[in-house]
Amino acid sequence: MQELIEPLADLVTGGGVVVLSGAGLSTESGIPDYRGPSGVARRHTPMTYQTFLGDPVARRRYWARSHLGWRLIARAVPNDGHRAVARLQQGGLVSGVITQNVDGLHAAAGSPAVTELHGRLDEVVCLGCRGRMSRAELDERLRAANPGFGGQSVAVNPDGDVELAEEQVAAFRTVDCVSCGGLLKPDVVFFGETVPAARVQSCFALVERARLLLVLGSSLTVMSGRRFVVRAAKRGVPVVIVNQGPTRGDGYACLRVEAALGRLLPALADRLLDERPAVVASPVGA
Repeated sequence: MQELIEPLADLVTGGGVVVLSGAGLSTESGIPDYRGPSGVARRHTPMTYQTFLGDPVARRRYWARSHLGWRLIARAVPNDGHRAVARLQQGGLVSGVITQNVDGLHAAAGSPAVTELHGRLDEVVCLGCRGRMSRAELDERLRAANPGFGGQSVAVNPDGDVELAEEQVAAFRTVDCVSCGGLLKPDVVFFGETVPAARVQSCFALVERARLLLVLGSSLTVMSGRRFVVRAAKRGVPVVIVNQGPTRGDGYACLRVEAALGRLLPALADRLLDERPAVVASPVGA
């Protein structure tokens, strides 16, 4: 482990680090990923924004599966990797976190500055009046509308839904907004939906001001996250990737580390922060 930490520590010790995290950081919290060593094979086509809006049957299927899968997300707690990132922020070395995850675990670990690129599963928005509610509140309403609904799930997917038989889905009742009767949607970015432009531009600005972009647990398969690696490389910001398995950003990295994040990151934080006073990091370039 020491031989992995030292070259990484040499780069991180100067501070000004922006973290870009992916699903691989949350696997040790019990949330599976798709493409890493513990990845699950998706057995159904991912829900798209267009299908969610236009197909009531598909929308009911989504909510039935998500109603059960949400329980996994709600029980998940930050792991040692999340806590180490928070320590590096509090120690003044990491200036910001961009996460592709929707589990809220960075914030729960105490990270003071997190941009949740794809939103959060624990928040719900009405597509009609734009009113908001917590997922816990929606969960209570769905439980009341579906007493005894449980079913035997086959597998939990990384985006917080499960596999259910069609007869189980058919028995499920959805609920709408109590204020306007509009469609409710988890406040996450679905396939086919764009990340809000202001959020993307904020992330680009953060990356451009960084001294180092540190990618943690992301295969960078989709452009939503990979674009920040590409932007960093174009602007001359060094890129370091820590992941189990190859990524589509490896060609941009000045350092590539193959390691379990739950072991490497705490050791890195110990190496860099021992006997240093804790401070809250200011945003890069502030």
